[in-house]
Amino acid sequence: MSPLLDVQGLGKRFGGFVALDGIDLSVAAGERVGLIGPNGSGKSTLVNCMCGTLQNELGTVQFDGHSMNGLPANIRTHRGMARSFQLPRPFVSMTVAENLRIPLLYTVNARPGNHLSTAEIDARCADLAKLVGLAEKANKLPRDLTQVEMRKLELARAMAAEPKLLIADEAMAGLSQSEINDIVGLLITLNERGITIIMIEHIMRAVMAFSQRLVVLVSGKKIADGKPEDVVNNPEVIGAYLGQ
Repeated sequence: MSPLLDVQGLGKRFGGFVALDGIDLSVAAGERVGLIGPNGSGKSTLVNCMCGTLQNELGTVQFDGHSMNGLPANIRTHRGMARSFQLPRPFVSMTVAENLRIPLLYTVNARPGNHLSTAEIDARCADLAKLVGLAEKANKLPRDLTQVEMRKLELARAMAAEPKLLIADEAMAGLSQSEINDIVGLLITLNERGITIIMIEHIMRAVMAFSQRLVVLVSGKKIADGKPEDVVNNPEVIGAYLGQ
């Protein structure tokens, strides 16, 4: 079976700086993949190239059997790729429910053959808010949410686009242990509902609890890809994190 996401030979430069150097990454439908690496390793650049925020100079990005090369971010989202951001970016003047309506209106309804009614959109917003534990705050503004609730809203906004692949970018930074467990549990629940997930994270206990497979980038190169327990014991990975 072909992978849902297939990245081959991806290369990206910023002037003379090589940010990505021949990255290969395949992700099967339904997988939970952790993407880790020291600061400056190229994780964000890789995600931006996959999602269309940046355009790669070398290599290819295939998603769901189709080339994504050259396509802008909004088209890739329409095709089924979605991401959450490390710093939540809600529409601050809109309620939680209104924030969830936007992806449904402008992404889901933009797909061929889709035309959700107002009632259907309202129902899906309510279901999403309940799923992430924000049902009681559906009519609140983002400023009324706690930090962990903001992270949940960010994930819910990405999920409102009804993606096949969700890329969760450091959804747990700055959270307490119980809040981290809450977000990990939420991501696993989303995966169990059929969403393929790539999680970018520095909190290793969360990475190990979530990931079925672990990919490591260092200085724009992939140095490890495999079972989490094998990867974290890889001498090259240990050396990269300890500066050896």
